[in-house]
Amino acid sequence: MIDTETTPPKVVTGPLGEPLSKDTLPPANTSRWVVRRKAEVVSAVNGGLLTIAEACERYGLTLEELASWQRSVEREGMADLRATRVQHYRQAHERKGRYS
Repeated sequence: MIDTETTPPKVVTGPLGEPLSKDTLPPANTSRWVVRRKAEVVSAVNGGLLTIAEACERYGLTLEELASWQRSVEREGMADLRATRVQHYRQAHERKGRYS
């Protein structure tokens, strides 16, 4: 019999190159989302440690919120996750799209 289910990894590489496991992820009751914690959740989802549904349920996130974190990391890296820089990076990204 062929096993079509893939086993999720026990450890993935975090945003700063450190190993991340479910035990080392931010606590489920996290209320203050700093850049590093957001990036760790994105790394966990992208690496298969958590599914999107698990991450949203565990952290009380909306699908849109998690997707925006993923887009931010893809566009500008961890720096784009800063709440104080969101507007700056959004405008820079829009300008880049218009003129490229």
